Amino acid sequence: MTVENAIRIMAGAMILLSLYLTWFVNSAWVWLTVFVALNLIQSAFTGLCPAVFFLKRLGFKEGCSKV
Repeated sequence: MTVENAIRIMAGAMILLSLYLTWFVNSAWVWLTVFVALNLIQSAFTGLCPAVFFLKRLGFKEGCSKV
C-alpha cells in the first residue's frame, strides 16, 4: 500500500470516528472532522502533510498505486 492510499484511509477513518463520537459522546467532537478537513485542504496547497512523515516511518511506500 502506498502513502497516498494510507492517507485516504486514515482521513476517512478519522472522519467516521469523529462522526461516531459526535453522535454518541459529545457534539464538540465535530471539531475533529473540521481539523481533518482543514489538514487535507492545506496539504493540497502546500504539499505538506504531517501524517506522511509517520506513514513513511511505518514502512509505507511512496509513489502511485497501480489501478
